[in-house]
Parts: sequence; C-alpha cells; structure tokens
Amino acid sequence: MLLFFILGLLVHFVFFASIFDIYFTSPLVHGMTPQFTPLPPPARRLVLFVADGLRADALYELDEDGNSRAPFIRNIIVHEGSWGVSHTRVPTESRPGHVALIAGFYEDVSAVAKGWKENPVEFDSLFNESKYTWSWGSPDILPMFAKGASGDHVYTHSYSAEREDFGARDATKLDTWVFDNVKDFFHAARNNQSLFSKINEEKIVFFLHLLGIDTNGHAHRPYSREYKDNIKKVDDGVKEIVSIFKHFYGNDGKTTFIFTSDHGMTNWGSHGAGHPSETLTPLVTWGAGIKYPQRVSAQQFDDTFLKEWKLENWKRLDVNQADIAPLMASLIGVPFPLNSVGTLPVDYLNNTDLFKAESMFTNAVQILEQFKVKMTQKKEVTLSFFFTPFKLLSDSKQLNILGKARSYIKQQKYDESILWVSLCKELIHLALKGLSYYHTYDRFFLGINVVTGFVGWTSYVSLSIIKSHSNLTRGVSKEVKKPSHLLPCSFVAIGILVVFFLLIQACPWTYYVYCLLPVPIWYAVLREFRVIQDLVASLLTFPPSHFVGYLLAFTLGIEVLVLSFFYRYMLTAGLIAFASWPFFTRLWTQAKIASLSWTFFSLLLAVFPLMPVVGRKPDISLVMGAGLLVLLLSLFVITSLIKRKDNFVNEELLVHLLQMLSTVLSMLVVYSTHSSLLRKQGLPLLNQIVSWTILASSLVVPLLSPTILFQRLFSILLSLMSTYLLLSTGYEALFPLVLSCLMFAWIYMEQETLQQSVVSHRQKLTSIEFSCNMDITQFRQLYLDDIRRAFFLVFFLVTAFFGTGNIASINSFDLASVYCFLTVFNPFMMGALMMWKILIPFVLVMCAFEAVQLTTQLSSKSLFLIVLVISDIMALHFFFLVKDEGSWLDIGTSISHYVIVMSMTIFLVFLNGLAQLLTTKELKLCGKSKSHLI
Repeated sequence: MLLFFILGLLVHFVFFASIFDIYFTSPLVHGMTPQFTPLPPPARRLVLFVADGLRADALYELDEDGNSRAPFIRNIIVHEGSWGVSHTRVPTESRPGHVALIAGFYEDVSAVAKGWKENPVEFDSLFNESKYTWSWGSPDILPMFAKGASGDHVYTHSYSAEREDFGARDATKLDTWVFDNVKDFFHAARNNQSLFSKINEEKIVFFLHLLGIDTNGHAHRPYSREYKDNIKKVDDGVKEIVSIFKHFYGNDGKTTFIFTSDHGMTNWGSHGAGHPSETLTPLVTWGAGIKYPQRVSAQQFDDTFLKEWKLENWKRLDVNQADIAPLMASLIGVPFPLNSVGTLPVDYLNNTDLFKAESMFTNAVQILEQFKVKMTQKKEVTLSFFFTPFKLLSDSKQLNILGKARSYIKQQKYDESILWVSLCKELIHLALKGLSYYHTYDRFFLGINVVTGFVGWTSYVSLSIIKSHSNLTRGVSKEVKKPSHLLPCSFVAIGILVVFFLLIQACPWTYYVYCLLPVPIWYAVLREFRVIQDLVASLLTFPPSHFVGYLLAFTLGIEVLVLSFFYRYMLTAGLIAFASWPFFTRLWTQAKIASLSWTFFSLLLAVFPLMPVVGRKPDISLVMGAGLLVLLLSLFVITSLIKRKDNFVNEELLVHLLQMLSTVLSMLVVYSTHSSLLRKQGLPLLNQIVSWTILASSLVVPLLSPTILFQRLFSILLSLMSTYLLLSTGYEALFPLVLSCLMFAWIYMEQETLQQSVVSHRQKLTSIEFSCNMDITQFRQLYLDDIRRAFFLVFFLVTAFFGTGNIASINSFDLASVYCFLTVFNPFMMGALMMWKILIPFVLVMCAFEAVQLTTQLSSKSLFLIVLVISDIMALHFFFLVKDEGSWLDIGTSISHYVIVMSMTIFLVFLNGLAQLLTTKELKLCGKSKSHLI
C-alpha cells in the first residue's frame, strides 16, 4: 500500500508539473540585436509616475461637487498633453503591471511562484537601456529592475518593508516619502558635482513608484474617503515634482512626464483577475515629444466613460499596457527593450513624420528579431522532416513587408502614412503570432503524452480496485501459465525508440519523463488483460438498464463537479439533489430524524454558493454570530457531559472549557482588531499574540480529547473554528459550522445505510473509537454504494473549496481576512494564512470521511482509490479545457482549474494523514494517559 501511494504521488507530481512545461514556460528569448530610432529624440529625460492600484475612473471622474480629485492632472489633459486608458492584462498584480510598463512584455506566470519579486528569467527593460535611472518607492518593485540591469546605472531608493502596513493610520506617507526623497535628491545634486553631471546627461529616467493608493484601497476599499483623498495627495505631489524639474532644468523643454498605474482595483479592494475596474488604468502624458490636447466633436468607444468623466471633447487615445515601454524608449532615444511586444502608439507623438515612421519601423524590426531568434532555436532542436515553419511569415513575406515600408519612408510618402503604419502593424501582428506559434510548438506533442499517461494511470487504478477490492474478478482463472516475454520486450523496444527520438532532437530532460512515463503505466495495464476479460464478462451479466443508469448518474455527477468550477450555483443544485436522497431510498422510513437533519443542513449549505464572493461586503456582526453559535453548541455538549457518570468527565470538560475560552478570545480579537483599524490605530500587539497562539494551539488541543468518534470530531470543530473566526470577515464564518453539521448527519446516514447492505454487524456510533491500529479482518469488499460515498467526499471537498469564493481566481482573496495576524505586507505569510483558511473546511471533511470509513467498515485504501479515479477523471476533463487563446482571464482560469484538481489529488494524501493524526492520536493530560472509555 505504501509503495502504491508513493508511486501514485510520483505519477501525479509528474502530471502536475507537466502543465508548467506546457503552459508556464517563459516566452522570452535572448540574443536579439538592439534596435533604436536613428534620429535625435525629443526628450533628454523621462519622469515616470506609477500610482499603484489607481483605477482609471477614480482619477478621471468628477466628485459629488463636480470637481476633479486630481485638478493638476485634469489641467494637463485639457491644456498640455495627451490622455487615454491603458488596458492591462491578467493577472493584474503589481509585478506583472510594472514589467509590462517598463519592459514591454506581459509577465511570465511562473513568476508568481517567487511572489512577484525575484526574476524567474532575465529580461531587458527601459531602465537597463537608459544611461542612468533613479527610482524611489516600494522595496517589492524597485529591486527587480535593478537586478536585471547590466552594469551599475540603475539606482534604487526604497523605504523599509515595515512601512507597507495595511493597518497604518495614514498610508499616504508612502507617497509623501517618495516625494520628499525626490526633493532631497535634487537639493543634494546641487552640491554634488558628480551627481549633478549625471542627472544632466541625456537618456535618463526618473521612476516614482507611489504605493499609498493601493495600500488604502486594500485597507479601506476604493470608494473610501482615504482612497480618494490619497489621489488628491498624489496629484499635489506630482504638481510639486513637475515644478522642481522645470526649475532645476531651467524649463528647457526636454523633459517628458508620464503618469499611469500598474493595475486598478475592485470595489471590494482586491486585484489579480480580469474585472474592468482592475484592467482599466489611466495614462496621462505631457512634455517633450508629446502631442498637445486635441479637441473632437465625437468619439467612438465601447464604454460610456467619456460622458461620465466629462472628457468627451478631448481625444482619448487608448493603448495596451505593454505599448507604453516602446513609447518611452522612442521619446528619450534608447533601444526598445529587447523582449518588448508592445506597439508604439504614434498618435501620442508630437514630432516629424519621419521620426514617427522611423520609430514605427524600428518597433516592427525589434519584434521581428524576436521571431527570428525563436524560429532558429526551435529549428535547431527539431528534425528537419518534422519541422513545420510558421507559414504566415515566411522569409519572402518578411522581406516584402520590410521593403515596402522602407520604400514609403525613403520616398517620404508621409501623406500615405496609413500605408506604412499598417504595414508595420501587420508585420508586428504576424511576428507576435509567430512567436506564439513557436512558443507553443511542442504543446500538442507533450499534451498527447500526458493524456496517454493519464488515461493509462486511471485505467490501472480502476483495475486495481476491481482486482483487489471487489468480487467482480472471482471468475478469473487461477491457473498459472508460463509468462510470455513478448509483452515486456515490446515495451522495452518502445522505450528505446522514444529515448532515441528525444535524444537526437536535444529535448529537455523533462520531455523524457513525460514521454517515457506512459510506457510502464500501460505495460502494467496490459499485464492485467485477463482481469479486463473477466470484468467484461461480469458486466455482460449485469442488467443493461441498471448499467446505463449507473453510468449516466456517474457521468452527470462528474459534469456537475466540473461545471461547479465555472458556475458556483451548480454546487447549490447538487446539494439540493443530495437533500432529496433519503426520500428516494428506504432511509426515510428507517431514520426520520437523521434524514430530516441531512435534508435541512444540505439545503442550508446550498445557500452559500449563491452568496457573493467573500470579502466584498465585510460584516463583523456575522462573525460574532458564528462565534455565539459555537458557544451555544459547546454549552449543549458540556451539559451532556455533566450528566454523564464516568471518571473522565472532568478532563473532557476541561478541554471543552479551554476551547470555549479560545472561541471567546477569537471573537474579542476580531472585534477589537476591526475597531482599532477603523480608528486607524493599527493592529494591537496583544491581539496579534493571541491570534498566533490560538492558531498554534488549534492542532494540539483536539488531541487532548477522547478518541471516541463524535467527541473527537466535535473537539476538532471547536479548535479549528477559533482559528477560522480570526480569518473571517463576514458570512463565511458560518460556513464550516454548517458544513460540519452536515458531516455529522452524513456519518449517521451512512451508518443507517449499513442495514440495507451486506454488512451484518453494525456498531453503535457511541461505541466507535478512532484507532491507528485498525483490524483489517473487519474490512469488506467494495459495492456500488461505495462509489456514491466516494463521490460525496469529492463533492464536499469541492464545496469546501468553492462554497464561499472562487479560489481559481486571486480576485477572491481578501487581505482583510489576515489582519488579526498581521497588517504589514508579507505576501508569503499572508498567502499561507489564507491558504490555511481555505484548508480548514477541507480538514473537517477529511475527518468526517475517516469516520465514514469506520462506520461502513471499509478500508481507507479502497475508498481513496475510488476518490482518486473520480478526481483524475475531473483533472483529465480540465486538461482538455485548458485554453491558450482568448483573454488572459480565460487562459489563467482554465489552467488554475487543472492545477486545483491535481493539487487536490496530491494533497489528499497529506491531508488524509493530517485527519488521521487529529482523529487517532492522544496526548497526556495531567501527567497520565487517558484510557479507553468503552
């Protein structure tokens, strides 16, 4: 059994890792020749303001009195520069947004594994191409561009990470720190000859990263007074910095200013997905080389923002976020970032037609260089007769487009600018399609191998279940025959051919794993050929109508589970169907109270998937209500304990009183922390200490209670609920309580089903005790009803994941849920706490599943194998649903669904171990070991 689970974990780890090789590999290539416009640039220096977390509508719209929150920037739009909306891509996080702005490409998703801080791959950026760059702001953003720069010409000035406190009294201090340090920098430059000469050079960049708006948005929401006042503070700061630049450089007209944001923010204070409030960010540019405001009578856009913002008469120029990098590069005359995929927005440029034409041509050649390098790399590692080039951009096509564009420029046919602009844009479009083509060149090949291995593994597990845990193979002949060497020799030959094929193409070592893994898996499947024969014979004796009915029910159940990942209300439909289960069986007549409890709690739990995602409307009163319900339930249990007549009541009573105290402390901490943050007094140290203490004790206190089934399960619920209350902000605090009540009803219902099954002996629930030393002679074979039990487990696990939110999207997370533990920004610690919050309902379900296995006298291995088959079928389903086209939100969500199901399969083993630890282990209390009660 241990060997099987180790092999299973290894196989699933390979399948899990395959998705990163297929979809998460870096699209970047290296070895391109830098490209720059061979004409004098309009600006000597560029100032980039990035207001982190600023929504486009929050900047552009007027307040209740008809006044702008940013009067200086509004004045720029009307009198000095050009403006528009910058459209970001998913994920809308700080690092990907800044990489798109400054490097011109959309961040490799694998960077999330490093917390969006470290560079997973080296990339070129505007800062690297500049002569000098000075930057001020967050320690999470600035270092990644300095580390990726060649030489020592990118200087960073960042505050300490402790300043990024979501519970701070005034988050605008993060922005005032930047403005003050920039002022001090220019003051110091007047007395420092070396620094003075550097900042008077050409091709230099000043980067001001302003985090206050993002911090206030997370802490108080974007509709709050704090968020809106912070915009006014930033506007005042920008105005002052612009004045300093004009004064320092004598108003020489050689400075370009760009004001934008890395991402927006939802109304509930989060970002990371694809809501328009996150993907629409402001872009305001003015100064050297920027076109002046253009009055228009009408503009055509898909949205209605122009009238709402009262800017319908000022030409709006929208761009993709990556387009800003080539714009900045052309303005100061540095090479375009080598990995940039942005298209130069020439409508922003106020320069000669020749400059615009040359800049656009340079942009096209720069992207074409990436295509050529990518094609060469792929061609070198692919057999010539297998290589299929990208036909839409052949060598002749490239020369034709480049020749025509260069001809128009040489002939100075600027009146026909639409021709050379369209030619350059066509070349860029085709080159980007070609880059994507070669980047995904091996995707189909790898996918076929993974699917082949997946189907083989699922088949092998199914055969193992049938052979070892059912009565379907009793007809298999036990006659021993001399084994044939044909089958193993055939698979050895196949393996050698696969290795040779990969070797001559110089494939990465991971390709060997994906391509060779199906070979032994299918060998193990075909070795059980006689079991397959016997299975088919057994199925032929099964009534066709029954077989079709069971198959349809199983397929429908799988489809409901899959659809629930996209539509949470499908969980509601499933739970309503569950509620009617007792009425379609004899359970209603056997156990009316248990059946009514099952129906009531199934319907009550069905409400949660219909609720809005957690975090959108915080309500501490609901958290307090959940805590009071836990206390009332505890009082009921304590009352029943006092009525008991045994020697262990005092010890058990002490444990429950300790857990009640923990619940009360959790409620007090939640209320106190919420009030303190509202008063902008930060997180009290005492609250923080109590929160971490409760979290640390939540996995230890249950071990002090007896191992009798319901007593241990109730103790686990009380301890985990204390932690869950600390991590809750609203209605989700009630979710584990309702889920646990349904789990208790489930255990009772499964006990009742034993009277309808072949199990002859049924223990009373009050006498069943968790034990790590199970008597395997009591285990029985599998029956069809056990498939339903396994399906129930998978359904409850999915409900635990999606009952209060969509964890496939970063957008469902709310940082406010961890404010009882910490408020200073720490992505790993905050992520770990939120992940534990998600796993608590998962642990409750797994503990209940342990009880179901006990009450049904079924081995954990056999039920787990059925769960494994169900989850693997779901994972295979999601593998086919993975997208590599369309919006980034669709692509990211489809991949995350696959990762979630694969993670569930892998971590099911570890959480099953945690559940066994929580249910079977005991700790000594008062210096002596507790003995059995029964």
